[in-house]
Parts: sequence; structure tokens; C-alpha cells
Amino acid sequence: MSWIGANLSWIGHLAVVHLVLALAAVTLSLLISVPVGWAANRWRLGREAVIALIGILYAIPSLPMFIVIPVITGVPIRSSLTVVIVLSIYAVALLVRTVADAFAAVPADVVRACSAMGYSLWQRFWEVELPLAGPVIVAGLRVVVVNTVSLVTVGAVVGSASLGTLFTEGFQRGIIPEVLAGLVLTAALALALDAFTVLGGRILFPWTRISGKEVAHGTVS
Repeated sequence: MSWIGANLSWIGHLAVVHLVLALAAVTLSLLISVPVGWAANRWRLGREAVIALIGILYAIPSLPMFIVIPVITGVPIRSSLTVVIVLSIYAVALLVRTVADAFAAVPADVVRACSAMGYSLWQRFWEVELPLAGPVIVAGLRVVVVNTVSLVTVGAVVGSASLGTLFTEGFQRGIIPEVLAGLVLTAALALALDAFTVLGGRILFPWTRISGKEVAHGTVS
């Protein structure tokens, strides 16, 4: 384990880069998935077709995607932007269905009542539909976060620095502690971001925590 002690600063740098790439991709995918999922849910006739079409993107192998995206966008293959775009595509493919289902679960009577009270489409989205759909979206986001942290490592195969660099270089040079450091830190980062996602959901939607406690104590009829 002396190798780890001698390379702590480099490992720390790769961990920070890995974290930034994952957060950027998750944030971008959330900004895309929420309006797309909401719109797909409103468009009843084409809802399943839109969701299925976007979901197919997840079936594309990651390595070809890292090659195709630079060809389409003109961004260098080793660029951090390429990694973020690829990861965002996979995240959107996972998250859109969850978002659409979350908005579909909002009671229709509530939506109609808001319209009857004079809420505009914009007000209804921000003040009623999104808060009610939020807990389900957070649940889906947790899957996306862990998946994205894992996929960041694939970028190392095409030369993009991340904790995945510890895998590729560790295998090439036969340094087992380097590989283990990459594995442990990637798992730890995924768990940490998952915990922050749960915490963020509880802060943004505190009533879900209250309802869970009521159910646990048998106070909800």
C-alpha cells in the first residue's frame, strides 16, 4: 500500500475530476429529463413512443458512444465535455420514464382543481405537479447517480482522466493497490452521492419524511 501513500495527491485530483464529471452529467440530465418527461406525460398518444425511443439510447454500448459523439459534435474525444455529453445521454435514457411516471402519478383531481382555481400552466407545474412528483423523481435520480458515477470510469479507456485511470494504468503496470484504490474510491463516491441525493430529497420534499413517520407509527388511516 506504499504506492497509495506516495500518490495521494494524484489520486485526490482524479477523485475531484471524477466527482465534477458525474455531477455535471447528473445535473444536465435532470434539467433535460424533467421537462421532457413532463411533456411526454401530457402527450398521451405519443407518450410510450417517446419514452421508448429515448430509452433505446441506453442500449448503445458506451465505448462506441465515446467515439460517435466527438464525430457528431466536433468535440475532442478526450475532452471532459465529451464525457459529460455521453453520460448525460445515458442518464436521460434512464430518467425520462421515471419522470413521466412521476407526473402521471399526480392525482388528476388535484390538477383539475388547480386549473379551476385559475392556476396557469407554469404555476401548476412549479407549485403543484413538480412538488408532488418530486419524491418519485428523486428515487429515480438515485439510480442515475450511482450509474453515472460508475460510467465515468469508462472514459479512461479513451484517455479521459478520472478514477477509471487508476483501473487502466493499474492493470497495464500490474499495480494492484492502484486498481483497488480506484475500485474503493468509485464505490465510496457513488455511496456518498447517493446519500446526498436522499438528503436533498428530504430537504426539498420534507412532507415525504413526515408521512413515512406517520405510517410507521400507524397514525395514517
